Amino acid sequence: MPCGEDWLSHPLGIVQGFFAQNGVNPDWEKKVIEYFKEKLKENNAPKWVPSLNEVPLHYLKPNSFVKFRCMIQDMFDPEFYMGVYETVNQNTKARVLHFGKYRDIAECGDNLVQDYCLLNLLFNAYVNANQARVSPSTSYTPSRHKRSYEDDEDMDLQPSKQKDQHAGARQAGGLGGLHWCGEPKRLETEASSGQQLNSLNLSSPFDLNFPLPGEKGPACLVKVYEDWDCFKVNDVLELYGVLSVDPVLSILNNEESWYFSNCSILPLFLFVLFFLFPSSRYTRRDVLPLGKFTVNLSGCPQNSTFTEHLYRIIQHLVPASFRLQMTIENMNQLKLIPHKDYTANRLVSGLLQLPNNTSLVIDETLLEQGQLDTSGVHNVTALSNLITWQKVDYDFSYHQMEFPCNINVLITSEGRSLLPADCQIHLQPQLIPPNMEEYMNSLLSAVLPSVLNKFRIYLTLLRFLDYNISDDITKAVEDDFVEMRKNDPQSITADDLHQLLVVARFLSLSAGQTTLSRERWLRAKQLESSRKHRLQQHKCVNGNEL
Repeated sequence: MPCGEDWLSHPLGIVQGFFAQNGVNPDWEKKVIEYFKEKLKENNAPKWVPSLNEVPLHYLKPNSFVKFRCMIQDMFDPEFYMGVYETVNQNTKARVLHFGKYRDIAECGDNLVQDYCLLNLLFNAYVNANQARVSPSTSYTPSRHKRSYEDDEDMDLQPSKQKDQHAGARQAGGLGGLHWCGEPKRLETEASSGQQLNSLNLSSPFDLNFPLPGEKGPACLVKVYEDWDCFKVNDVLELYGVLSVDPVLSILNNEESWYFSNCSILPLFLFVLFFLFPSSRYTRRDVLPLGKFTVNLSGCPQNSTFTEHLYRIIQHLVPASFRLQMTIENMNQLKLIPHKDYTANRLVSGLLQLPNNTSLVIDETLLEQGQLDTSGVHNVTALSNLITWQKVDYDFSYHQMEFPCNINVLITSEGRSLLPADCQIHLQPQLIPPNMEEYMNSLLSAVLPSVLNKFRIYLTLLRFLDYNISDDITKAVEDDFVEMRKNDPQSITADDLHQLLVVARFLSLSAGQTTLSRERWLRAKQLESSRKHRLQQHKCVNGNEL
């Protein structure tokens, strides 16, 4: 069995070794997975694995062991593959069994051939899967193809031993990469393309279909052999698997040879393990998201670069972010909601197809008077639903499919936002620098990269802390709420209590405390009182501006 660094450069050799030792016994597959899991536990082993996000494709060896950080953008229909196939040595006539897992094509060495009908079955299965690969489906639309009479004859010609050799099923999915290295981390998005796919009957030129416009990054087709139900659209994963970029694939169908020569789309087979970044800021009770906290930062200067500079700071602190400039033109023209293209049989992304914990900054300071058309009204409604219910209703033409999400939203506006918000905070700047650009650049340059990294670690760790409220504090909070209702029954509601509890939670966690104390509860009440008082003062000065 290969050893040393062969597990990185020749992972299929490792797999073949386990298969040869165990034959068709399914235990060999479990042993393969355990082998690579143990390898990755060695000192700094994950750092040795080349990353598709960082290493150009031409530096990567085909069939090598790689990793990939990505967001699941769409899911394909299952496809069949041969779990085991047999080769015949032309000289010695010896027959040898091979595994078909983790491969796009059946490989044969010198003087080895396969029975024609068995090889034809594999190629037919691959070609039939191409439509699903290029046109992924999320709606479980049936895509069965009847066999021709000639196919039935080929099946009947197979030896009985070959008929008994098992074929497996694997799930394929289209994923868009995330850029997480060096610079401020952000979602990778749509890349350029340009070929018309008339042979595939696509309704528009094929592109990488990333949710956000204007950015480029790697995209990948991933084959999953088990635990399909663990994967969900918009999940962020780190995958480890075998990279498949074989020129032989281009001969399967000349009309689709462009697809296999396109280095931006790679079939990556997942066969070892995967990781989720599955932190949640809130939980759900029925349809109500508990703990969400959308902030409307009002008092921002209109038509200035203030929000742009604020967003730059956020980019340096969070893993994924996007700034949506809320103008009349953008609201009328942008596609926020993903929709199903039944002609192309794929899910066409929208701007709101974002992974959990994305920081979405909605810049309302650029909004001017104008008329929203039908698309604009739908887009504003989609933003409101995202903020209120933390969900996005994908458009499947004949019905809407609800996709829950966990998006952190910050709205910047001059007056009160047109969108709903859990908390409005009005700015009262103590310092107004004469040159905002120069001031913000000097502020960012004064912070050392090591300090920024500590900020990122701090914010990330807070997401994973368990938080609870003791029975004693719960009773004290209930008593406080009753008293507040007695003093001001018209303005204190259950929503106010919920918001106070959320503020108290953030205050506690920011200090590294995983349980609510009496002091933090009182501090939360004080902050809420000051915030409301500031809003009331501004309203009195500026009339109905809020």
